[in-house]
Amino acid sequence: MLRSLSLFVSGGTRNYASGSAKPKRFPHGGKYPRPKPRTAERPPYRAPDPLLNNPNAAVTELTSKLTFIHRPPPTAPSPLSLTTNPVSPLLRPPTTPKNEALPPAVRKAVERPRASEETMAEIKRLRGLDPERYTSGVLARKFNVTRGFVQAIAALKKSQRKKKRAAQEAIAVAAREKWSEKHSMTMAIRAKRRELW
Repeated sequence: MLRSLSLFVSGGTRNYASGSAKPKRFPHGGKYPRPKPRTAERPPYRAPDPLLNNPNAAVTELTSKLTFIHRPPPTAPSPLSLTTNPVSPLLRPPTTPKNEALPPAVRKAVERPRASEETMAEIKRLRGLDPERYTSGVLARKFNVTRGFVQAIAALKKSQRKKKRAAQEAIAVAAREKWSEKHSMTMAIRAKRRELW
């Protein structure tokens, strides 16, 4: 049963018939309930006035509604700063480099000797003789050249390239068959996303 609260007003004072002197307040001490979470709005940000209480700012009242404020720039030139000898190191002319030893190189460049005509002819012969055995990496290590150099002077025929690409694809398919279901789904999503680039 709900207990009714009746209010009597007499002589400018309030009398409650229930016996309580004041209406019930909320736990946080307020008269009204707090707003629900995520419904209150944050007050707008008010940036402080940089000219307020600034000792370097000169304030001049021109009229009743107009005020002129002059503040020198924070990087005012110093009387000791000259054009030939500025105080700021950013305005000074670049110093002449000293004749000192440079630090050692992080990565040393590999100097390879220039391949002769006989070397290039031998690379072409071996590459055409057995491409499966004499791959570009094997020939590059044997003749001290780069793999790109071998692929440039002794490129495979179109039929051989197709055959090699098919063999590499078969190896890739065998590796993909060992993927888990989660990994397969992740790679399919990545491929689909790449199509939409």
